[in-house]
Amino acid sequence: MERHPRRWLILVVLCLSTLVLVIDNMVLTVAIPSIAEDLDASSQDIQWIIDSYILVFAGLLLTAGSLSDKYGRRKLMIIGLVLFGLASVLATYATSPEQLILGRTLMGVGGALVMPSTLSILITVFDEDERPKAIAAWSAVAMVGLVGGPVLGGALIAHFSWGVVFLINVPIAILAIISALVLMPESKGPWRKADPVGMVLSMAGMTALVWTIIELPQGGLSHTGTQISLGVTLVSLIGFGVWETRCESPMVPLSLFRNKVFTGASFSLVLLTFANGGLMLVLTQYLQFVMGYTPTETGLAFTPMAVAVIVFNTIGASLLSRTGNRIMAVIGLLVIAAGFAVLATLSEGDGWGVLATAMVLLGAGGGLAMPAAIAALMGAVPTEHAGVGSALNDTIQQAGAALGVAILGAVLSSTYSDEMGSAPEAARHSISDALALGDGRIAEAAREAFTAAMSASFWAGAAGVVAAAALASFLMGSRKQERAAAEAQAAEAAGTAETVPAG
Repeated sequence: MERHPRRWLILVVLCLSTLVLVIDNMVLTVAIPSIAEDLDASSQDIQWIIDSYILVFAGLLLTAGSLSDKYGRRKLMIIGLVLFGLASVLATYATSPEQLILGRTLMGVGGALVMPSTLSILITVFDEDERPKAIAAWSAVAMVGLVGGPVLGGALIAHFSWGVVFLINVPIAILAIISALVLMPESKGPWRKADPVGMVLSMAGMTALVWTIIELPQGGLSHTGTQISLGVTLVSLIGFGVWETRCESPMVPLSLFRNKVFTGASFSLVLLTFANGGLMLVLTQYLQFVMGYTPTETGLAFTPMAVAVIVFNTIGASLLSRTGNRIMAVIGLLVIAAGFAVLATLSEGDGWGVLATAMVLLGAGGGLAMPAAIAALMGAVPTEHAGVGSALNDTIQQAGAALGVAILGAVLSSTYSDEMGSAPEAARHSISDALALGDGRIAEAAREAFTAAMSASFWAGAAGVVAAAALASFLMGSRKQERAAAEAQAAEAAGTAETVPAG
């Protein structure tokens, strides 16, 4: 393919678009106490403020990816950025929990339109040789947002009201919109009939799946609401799978999963994001409740990981052309597993050194593994399905992270309760409840119990990442096979372009 002369400037736009989504989600974590106090929000309101975005975002991803392939990836990204920016203004000036929930819901719609387009535009603008470097930069920016969000949020809230954590989205979105209009070419797949049944089933299934995962730790499978949402999940997703195999023009070509590279990369990413989702949940609580860090200090504690991601993204991208995706993904995943193992040995008396070592290992492994796994997954997706392929990548990571929060959170909670078996009832549910009692003896027991529970969670996370490495090793192809597949795909795309007019 001919290299686009403005491709690196386009990458900056794509990174900005991704950054605004990641920062917003992470910055919210430090704003919750202020929001609860100012809006007189109940715990249920707070839950909806957080979950409304996640539910809508996860539910719409596949549909948004399909629409971007059909109607134009740049167009959908710009529409998403406009909606995200306007919804951020609504959230900024919300005067009730209901208004903020509405703003977050609309932000979820905008985010779902933006996210698949960023990666799909990237793989259509960059050729196979430069793509690893571009994906590495894109994923590094996401990590910077992940770590920088809480730090930035803490600093802003210290000087302004909580609304500023949403207002900062607006100038970034405006800059990304203007840059996209000026710099970015439009791209879309060949014309295909719409698949409204597939869209409805995917939205219902993914929304119900994430809702089930969120609710499962609260009431378990015995809760009627969880049973209903699980039933909707199974019926919708099984129905979606059956429909897509029989539909004349499916929104998601399930034949992709016959490609073992795509399947291996997909399941490796599920297990990796499963572990990382649990990491943020567990470690942030450990740093604040056991180590006594402030939210801003907690964000800064992740700095070694962010720096390591950036450094090893660069190293991995430069080596990927010689090693291939499989070797780099396996090495990176094993390094991440080592980082989880170090975290599992943490004790209350350990200083900064052990934590920093674990952070560097996690960042280095992520910097090597994530771009390789994403490149392998997207390399197996035909160009005409770039939007829905990108959406599949995003959906896989969302599902993995949600599962990680639910399952590793359940491991954390059950282990903590077991360790606090002889403590008063009020202290056995969570470490925050135990500390709120103000009893020094119970507080010390709670910290020890939480540390033991955290260790169990991180060993489970390490096991998941080792399993991901095994899958990548067996299912991803060698560098020679990757090149042969890329050449075959390019030849097929050229043939398609000659016979099928673009939308």
